[in-house]
Amino acid sequence: MGMPLAALVLTACVTINVYFPAAEAREAAKQFVEKVIGEETPPAPAPQDDDGGNDGGGMASAAPAFRFDPLLLLGIAPAHAQGTPDITIKTPAIQAIQARMATRFDASLRAGFDSGALGFTSDGLVVVRDAGKLGLKDRVAVNQAVADDNRDRKAVYREVAVANGHPEWEAQIRSVFAKQWITSARSGWWYQDAGGAWKQK
Repeated sequence: MGMPLAALVLTACVTINVYFPAAEAREAAKQFVEKVIGEETPPAPAPQDDDGGNDGGGMASAAPAFRFDPLLLLGIAPAHAQGTPDITIKTPAIQAIQARMATRFDASLRAGFDSGALGFTSDGLVVVRDAGKLGLKDRVAVNQAVADDNRDRKAVYREVAVANGHPEWEAQIRSVFAKQWITSARSGWWYQDAGGAWKQK
């Protein structure tokens, strides 16, 4: 009986160590992306009664649901109870990349997105989608800006994973950021869906 229990404990520890904090990664990606492309003013939230209404619905929704976790019987706290990892994007290297990307976006890329010349790919990069929408004199500069931006994008996905102590998360970080670029894209901008087809927001 001792050996199976020990194996279960070891397995549980491994599971906890490789936990990828997807919600925290999405929030970090949102902060990073919106700093680069500029935040849109969010719609005003709907007003709510302080008491949650007469039916007590506010109180019911505020109470957290209790979930039994069998790991507690073994004295093993679930991953989120261990202190959910906070995906940091505040290292000097990440902030330097973010600042470069924000400057480049305003100076060179925003006009390309607004015109439909540029688009976000499904894997978190930028491409020249329709060079015909760029003036001849602008094409070399825009192509260079796209190449520089993609180099920074790859660097930031790697740097976020490394800065958070999990280089193996790079592909997951990139996937989260790829979705966020599209989510944060402004109306009229182009992006690739998961199948590679171009769509306009």
